Amino acid sequence: MATSHHGTAGVQTPLLDDVVEGAVDYKGRPVHRSRSGGWRSAWFIIGVEVAERFAYYGISCNLITFLTGPLGQSTATAAENVNIWSGTASLLPLLGAFVADSFLGRYRTIVFASLLYILGLGLLTLSAVLPSLTGSDCQKINQSTSCSSQFQVLFFFFSLYLVAVAQGGHKPCVQAFGADQFDASDPEECKAKSSFFNWWYFSLCFGTTFTLILLTYIQDNLSWGLGFGIPCIAMVLALFIFLLGTRTYRYSIKGDEESPFVRIGRVFVTALRNWRTTPSAITSEEESRGTLPHESSEQFKFLNKALLAPDDLKENRKVCTVAEVEEAKSVLRLFPIWVTCLAYAVVFAQYSTFFTKQGATMDRTIAPGLDIPAASLQTFISITIVIFVPIYDRIFVPIARVFTRKPSGITMLQRIGIGMFISIISMAVAALVEMKRLKTAKDYGLLDMPSATVPMSIWWLVPQYLLAGLADVFTMVGLQEFFYDQVPNELKSIGLALYLSIFGVGSFLSSFLISAIDDATTWAGETSWFSTNLNRAHLDYFYWLLGGISVVELAIYLYFAKSYIYNRAGTV
Repeated sequence: MATSHHGTAGVQTPLLDDVVEGAVDYKGRPVHRSRSGGWRSAWFIIGVEVAERFAYYGISCNLITFLTGPLGQSTATAAENVNIWSGTASLLPLLGAFVADSFLGRYRTIVFASLLYILGLGLLTLSAVLPSLTGSDCQKINQSTSCSSQFQVLFFFFSLYLVAVAQGGHKPCVQAFGADQFDASDPEECKAKSSFFNWWYFSLCFGTTFTLILLTYIQDNLSWGLGFGIPCIAMVLALFIFLLGTRTYRYSIKGDEESPFVRIGRVFVTALRNWRTTPSAITSEEESRGTLPHESSEQFKFLNKALLAPDDLKENRKVCTVAEVEEAKSVLRLFPIWVTCLAYAVVFAQYSTFFTKQGATMDRTIAPGLDIPAASLQTFISITIVIFVPIYDRIFVPIARVFTRKPSGITMLQRIGIGMFISIISMAVAALVEMKRLKTAKDYGLLDMPSATVPMSIWWLVPQYLLAGLADVFTMVGLQEFFYDQVPNELKSIGLALYLSIFGVGSFLSSFLISAIDDATTWAGETSWFSTNLNRAHLDYFYWLLGGISVVELAIYLYFAKSYIYNRAGTV
């Protein structure tokens, strides 16, 4: 080991103790722990994510109001469009994470995605200030709009999906890059890394709360152009903050080992080529050597065939190592958990769509001449998370630890399951509140007066928002931790993208359900559950349906969660 001499020849001071292995600085030089990374870098990255979430939720939380207002879409069409866009935005991180982990690296991906984000938000702001569909520059001919109106709609959706593409590169990389600033091999930094995730989620919820209060009011009462322009300014600030920390960041370097995509792919290909081979002899031999964990080897046994070369090779040599087979199994084990969380994601999609439309029909007066924006009630989700995350960490976990003797109190999958159960309760409450709203509208003769305010306070919706936030404390954070922890080390960005993709697919499934139910009820000659006149609609039926689907999903989830084998036993 290299040393330096100070004064006395016998005194030697190690030079390498302060060097962080597997990381370099912005110039590619060995990075020193005392001058880089840690909280000095993490706060830059947390600030960037708060600004990015401010921008994203500034668009998404009230999007359905813009679509049904200035763009004149029906409630069902607007909800479908919101779900499709949200689903796309949540699936694109898979592509962004792949590009970051395989080619550009996280830092460059964040910078490029931020520039694209700013462009998309700028164009979105411009599209919002174009002449409206009913403006003087637009004409209606045979119930269709002129070119200028069509251009506005196309320009708006082009800008909107440009934001989705940018978010796909930004979202999975920022959090992983933030975690890279802590060295897991150092005891103190390992503790700080755990704390980083708590402060990360706390900061996001704080930023979201500010967004929902400020931007929804501006969009509903002042200007959509200003309401979209402020998020654009926020992203410019976010990029500036991120670049300020460039000299302090630690940049992970790739080793000489093969890409995990290649390793995992080879296991599946080799197992497929050996599909006629009986794996029992392989399993017995490896277990007798103590190299293949028995419990794990019993799962996905067909992958054990990858341990031997195909039959057409003369030498009976192993093509894939035991570690590679176990790595492939650990990824495959995630699939049942991923699938059984989709119903939760469908429920999650309703918070910014039908929950908001419900509130828009109710009495929103908080003072004479001052109405609360319906979308701002989503603030209660963030407030609940901000309050209950510390309670969970400081009170619930220590109490649970006494009974379970687990360091985390409960396992990650138990945490996710508890949140799923709470989301079922939230759907039941939402259905009951909607039934009361419909009854109130009927009692006051407002069934055919969709623009009239139903004399029922919007605060009736607060319980379902609070339950939604409490469910997120368990399921959302649990999923984030689970998919980050259970993927191979080189695929942390992909792990976070997988977590996000649950909500992307859930949004698409929500859109499909809405479209199918809307078409079915229309075909049957009945009033659509999602009629533009919500006083004639039946959102309560839809909420009960989602609650029933969630019950079935939870039962299937519990079956798979019970048999799940954790990739790292110490992280349960």
